[in-house]
Amino acid sequence: MDDFEPTIIAFVCNWCTYTAADLAGTSRLSYPKNIRLIRVMCTGMVDPQYIIKAFLEGADGVLVSGCHPGDCHYINGNYKARRRVKLLKEILPKFGIDDKRLRLTWIGASDGIMFSEIMRDLVRQIKKIGPNEAKLKMVI
Repeated sequence: MDDFEPTIIAFVCNWCTYTAADLAGTSRLSYPKNIRLIRVMCTGMVDPQYIIKAFLEGADGVLVSGCHPGDCHYINGNYKARRRVKLLKEILPKFGIDDKRLRLTWIGASDGIMFSEIMRDLVRQIKKIGPNEAKLKMVI
């Protein structure tokens, strides 16, 4: 299990978290290469089926991260994302997926250091949980 390197899909808001990731990169702050960023205009646009599909296709963890509540460029998108993630955390165990594999965070555009720290923490947490056993078996 020590050599396990998780794959983490991160749905990140264009206006805040993606900008923080860019700031982390330009500031030469490191974060694990395990993270695959998917830039969306707003976390409110992340359909729950995208998250479930990510898990079923092999993601060991999924992050949804956007603007702080009250700062959404689309008024209430982050509140919508918060409700969806809360419901997903209740549903995921029915798919055999530990709800700790899904995380929701608020990272502002100027929080490059926070972005880097959260990514490292997320990878550590997923390494402790281990590989995602719920992924679909590919039949060739």
